[in-house]
Amino acid sequence: MRKQFKDTVMDLSLYDDRTVMIFGDVSVYLFNEFKEKYPNRFYNMGISENTLISVGAGLSAQGFYPFVHTIAPFITERSYEQIKLDMCYNRFGGNVVSCGASFDYAWDGATHHAYTDLAILRLLPGMEVIQPGSTKELDILLRSQYKNGNPTYFRLSDHPHKIDLPTEFGRGVAIRDSGAELTVMTAGPILSNVMKACEGLNLNLVYFHTIKPIDKEVIQRFKDTRILVVHDAFGLHEAVCEVPNLSVSYHGIPDMFCGWYGTLDDIRRKLRLDPESMREVVVRHLEQS
Repeated sequence: MRKQFKDTVMDLSLYDDRTVMIFGDVSVYLFNEFKEKYPNRFYNMGISENTLISVGAGLSAQGFYPFVHTIAPFITERSYEQIKLDMCYNRFGGNVVSCGASFDYAWDGATHHAYTDLAILRLLPGMEVIQPGSTKELDILLRSQYKNGNPTYFRLSDHPHKIDLPTEFGRGVAIRDSGAELTVMTAGPILSNVMKACEGLNLNLVYFHTIKPIDKEVIQRFKDTRILVVHDAFGLHEAVCEVPNLSVSYHGIPDMFCGWYGTLDDIRRKLRLDPESMREVVVRHLEQS
């Protein structure tokens, strides 16, 4: 997904000389072409995440469209106050683009896991929160949102799904609407696991790439069903529950630190977010419907 990020930004920069790249020592070499073509709009600030946000906000105040990029937990949890005050409070637009979603850096342990970012950023007034699940979604959503004047968070993953879905900012996708009593709702790259888990089962399936603003209209379509939110982060469940009078359950991150090491698949199995374990959970909810 990072390669698509680079390709899209390079294309945008051909026509827009207000794009600016601000890095925290991550993905720097990937953007060498940008650095060579636009050296005055390329800043590698090093491991100083709070400063990245403040510089991005300052450049936005001067009419630029900044892309601030580094690893997810450091640019969101560590820099929350800067995003809150320098960007949101001042109403300065800009793009916070992370990598290392959820457990993409599973081998680096709890310090590099990122599963609260969507939840905390959606609480900030004026903030847009996007979790593209595929390279196509990233390309479309970057192009539509990068210069809209709002602070926007793009959560990139190195493990995108490859499912071709219609993509429009703020709109969820009803992948399956079979009139069933159970509706599974999910977001982001884990869709591929969810679809395998739900194969052949009588249920509805709804997918989101935009966490804020959440598509309340598509949620309302299934308000009379039991809803099961399956997600490898916090944030989607809370957003779905903004719609009142729903019957909602959540399968995803437990109330504990995930202190395991390994691969992404290892961590997903531990959390019962692999297709086989998910299917057991979904079947159990079907039996309760």
